[in-house]
Formats: sequence, C-alpha cells, structure tokens
Amino acid sequence: MKLSVVMITYNHERFVAQALSSVLAQRTNFDFEIIVAEDCSTDGTRAIVMDFVRRYPGKILPLLRERNLGMMRNFKEALAASSGSYVALLDGDDYWIREDKLQAQVDFLDSHPDHAVCCTRVQFRDEINHSEPYIWPPKVSGSYPLSDLLETYCWIATCSVMYRWGSVGPLPEWFLTLKMADWPLHILVGRSGKIHVMDEVVSLYRVHSGGAWSSLAPVDRLLATKQMLTALDRHLGFRHTGAIRPVIAQICLTLAYTARHLGSRKQTAEYLLSYARNRWQLPGSRRLLAALAAYVLIGSWYKIFSRAKQAEPT
Repeated sequence: MKLSVVMITYNHERFVAQALSSVLAQRTNFDFEIIVAEDCSTDGTRAIVMDFVRRYPGKILPLLRERNLGMMRNFKEALAASSGSYVALLDGDDYWIREDKLQAQVDFLDSHPDHAVCCTRVQFRDEINHSEPYIWPPKVSGSYPLSDLLETYCWIATCSVMYRWGSVGPLPEWFLTLKMADWPLHILVGRSGKIHVMDEVVSLYRVHSGGAWSSLAPVDRLLATKQMLTALDRHLGFRHTGAIRPVIAQICLTLAYTARHLGSRKQTAEYLLSYARNRWQLPGSRRLLAALAAYVLIGSWYKIFSRAKQAEPT
C-alpha cells in the first residue's frame, strides 16, 4: 500500500462527515487506505462513520472501540494498523481544502528520499474566540533539519503532515502518558530525514471547545509540553539536549512567573528549581529571576523593601 490516511475521532458529530468527504475527494494515481479509529463516542460520530463505510465499501477501515481508549492509545493503535509506505494524518474535526493534497506530498517524498516529513500551510479557524482565520506556520517554505523543530515550537499542523513511515517502529510506552501526539511524533519520524514545508494552503484546522488540546488551560499546555520534551530528551539519548533544554527552561520560567502572580510561593520555587536543573541562562532573564527568587525567599515583603530603597535620599 502506498499510503495510509489515519484519522482518530471522538465526539466529532458536527465535523467528521466533512473530514471524511475531504479525504475521499482526493485525486491520486495510487491507491490509499483510510483508517478511522472511532473512540466510543457518546454522540452520533460512529453512526456517521459507519454510513461512510457502507457507502464506500473497501475504502475505509473502521476501528470501532468497545470502550473509550483515550486519545493517545487510540492514536497509537490506529498507526499500528496502517500498512502504507507513507502516513498522512487528519483528525476528525479538521478537513482538507485541496483535492491534490495527497498527490503533491507523495510526489515530493518520492522524489526526495532524504526527507522524512512533508507538511503544508494550513488555515486556522478559531471557533472559540471567533477571531479572523490566519495561515500557519509563519515560516519560509523549504527544508529544515530536526533541530529546528526541537528548539522552537511545534510549527507542523497535524492535518497537514505526511510521514515516510517505517523508521519509527512501535511507539514507546511513554508516548501514552503524554497529552499531545503530533509534536513528539513529528520529532520521532524527523530523526530519519529532513522536514519540508510546502507553500500551499491545503488544510483547515479548527480550534474549538471540544478539541483535545484547545480545551486545556494555558498552564496545563505548558506542563504537557515540558513533560513531552523531557521524555523526548531522554529517549533521544540526550543527543539534542542543547536544543531541548532552553525550551524547557523557558517553559519553567513562564510557569514560575504565572505561579508568582497566582500567589503560590511553593509552585514558584518548584518551577525555579526546575529551571535551574536545566542549567540554562536565558537572555534577558536575570532581572526576572532575581524578582522571582526574592518572592520565594521573603514573599511579597520584597516589594516593600524595594520601594523603601528607591525612596531613600541620595
């Protein structure tokens, strides 16, 4: 099989028909399978998926969970069921807006064997804040090394990505403990080749209240990212620590700053200690570190001392 499209879905009654229709509309000169892992939804998602299965016999492989596995295990088992040389991802609440999306990415990977990941630009639609749609990622099109994905942020949208499959092997058990699936998988696949960003906008990514990631509080997202990067650093044998540790340090500093404003000296201290363990001095952070350390040591009294010092006659 040339390509497997892997879709996980849970309570996507409003979206999944559009997602599946966008996959079935793809024009390709190769066969591909569609694996839909339906995680025991409590709405009408399963009925919609099965309607598509009946209408397109032999095209869609439904994985119908008897109980809710959770996003990470559902995703891991869906990937394990794929048989394609390439794997494209599309969650059940997103969709593709160009019919040549798969063909263009397969053509690129076929002609560039030194690349392991190919992604495109996507349109982000925020249905929570109802802000204007915007295009992602804000990067120049072209090829990038793995380090660029480690030392910045996750600039690959799940609904845009295609992998050269087979180099990862079974996903590690720690993968199941995470709250995000895309960024660590991009990195695990990206170890075996370059990452290419195509300039075309071919997908739409929805931000909505039922999204697994968008429904998390900002602090929980930071904690989940810290957990993921720490596990990856260990899994990669600390060969990329120089790229990963500054990102973790920045997260710890942000968490400490947030804890300070929430009035938690204990958490501020914990995050500062975690920052120190990463042994990284971020540019321009010395003054903030001093203020946070003072708060941990003497609480809000440091503000009084600071004001008194400023008021002393010279």
